[in-house]
Amino acid sequence: MNTLKAGDKAPNFEALDNAGNTIKLTDYAGKKLVVFFYPKASTPGCTMQACNLRDNYQSFLAKGYDVLGVSADSAKRQQNFIDKKELPFPLLADESKEVINAFGVWGTKKFMGKVYDGIHRITFVIDEKGIIEEVIDKVKTKAHTAQILGE
Repeated sequence: MNTLKAGDKAPNFEALDNAGNTIKLTDYAGKKLVVFFYPKASTPGCTMQACNLRDNYQSFLAKGYDVLGVSADSAKRQQNFIDKKELPFPLLADESKEVINAFGVWGTKKFMGKVYDGIHRITFVIDEKGIIEEVIDKVKTKAHTAQILGE
């Protein structure tokens, strides 16, 4: 796993979101962007994380941030997640793992004694010029906004 670090230029990604829209890094030029990678839509940890960001979404907007979630789930699964949890931000359906690999968040994981490959729960904070300001790799799902905004 070759994760990007603070100071690196964010990969110029392009992928489809839950609604079939093409989302690119360049869409966010001049804005700050929080890109959070999560293992699987609608699972407990991912739901806690997404809902924490949802509940504080106005704080992100007030500070000039957009929020974008990414997993390898299908667009249908991402849309179901949005509908069920009323998420106000788009979720990329990165089934080909192009964005996931570009950010270097795919790799070996361990869970309950099993070793497997999967998406690591990592969040990137990208500045207005497309430079990574911060990488959060020890995500607190219930207090993720505080980790990002320092509140």
